[in-house]
Amino acid sequence: MPIITIIGTTTWGITLGMVLARKGLKVRLWARTEQEAAELRNAGPNSTLLPGGITFPPQLSVTCSLSEALADVNAVILAVPSQTMRQNIKLVAGYLKSSMLVISAAKGLEIDSSKRMSQVIAEEIDLPFRSNICVLSGPNLSREILRNLPATSVVAAGVEAVALKAQNLLTAPNFCVYTNSDVIGVELSGALKNIIALGAGMSDGLGYGDNAKAALITRGLTEMSALGVTLGASPLTFSGLAGLGDLVTTCASPLSRNHYVGVELTKGRPLKEILDSMNNVAEGITTTLVAWNLAQQLELEMPITENIYLVLYKDADPRQALVKLLGAEGRHELAGRRWKLFSLFRHRR
Repeated sequence: MPIITIIGTTTWGITLGMVLARKGLKVRLWARTEQEAAELRNAGPNSTLLPGGITFPPQLSVTCSLSEALADVNAVILAVPSQTMRQNIKLVAGYLKSSMLVISAAKGLEIDSSKRMSQVIAEEIDLPFRSNICVLSGPNLSREILRNLPATSVVAAGVEAVALKAQNLLTAPNFCVYTNSDVIGVELSGALKNIIALGAGMSDGLGYGDNAKAALITRGLTEMSALGVTLGASPLTFSGLAGLGDLVTTCASPLSRNHYVGVELTKGRPLKEILDSMNNVAEGITTTLVAWNLAQQLELEMPITENIYLVLYKDADPRQALVKLLGAEGRHELAGRRWKLFSLFRHRR
């Protein structure tokens, strides 16, 4: 029986553990302290993080011993906040073996380096293990998945056989996993859509309606694609589950943490107060800063990202930011400063 270890007792980490344990796989959930491990063993996942009435399957165990967690496993899934990925993979690196999949389930970019999670992982593990790196991303709201509602996701790897191996491990009843070879596109899709979700939350908080939110989602997708293509991604990835699928879910659902932050900002609450009141990380906050910095370095036009950045980091008024965005002068949909999209998609005679 395959054994999978989850690094990270985040909501998403616990959710993935539950999905795989319900499938019948042996799952080990690693907690940082014995106190945390004991609390999870005794109370199960029933906390403010997860809906009540859900208990751990017998196949899921919790340990604070990293050596115990990583002994003879087939895959390790890192479901940690993006800003702690580097320190976590450093802890795991010494236990890796040639046959072990290393799967990132984080949706963010590292602030200091602007790097994707697979790049961070690759820098911290030995060269022979780097081909086993996979990334998991898609329209995955934990609370729905825990209720056994159907969901899909995408696992991407640079080696097709590795992606297929991960797909086989991760696919479960009501959780269909597709494969992709575009690691850059899948990772950037999962990270960048959180910026647009912040804007969608602001739009909803201000009562601007579905037309305005549809515009934000659509223009946001184009903006995500523009940055992605510049960084080497396939534009088609942004139209798939990791891109458009995750974007629609995160922008539309009140279960989305980033959407929630956007709504709360329109109430005049300080950002720090909002974040301090949350049990999980809203990855869009740091991703906005990284994406804005990348746009400056690349001289790339990213108006939604820029305006969300001004709201988060320069105390701009959300109402003024959205009015500026939605009242922008129209032009060709695929045209923007330093964008490569127009040349990719324009009609060729």
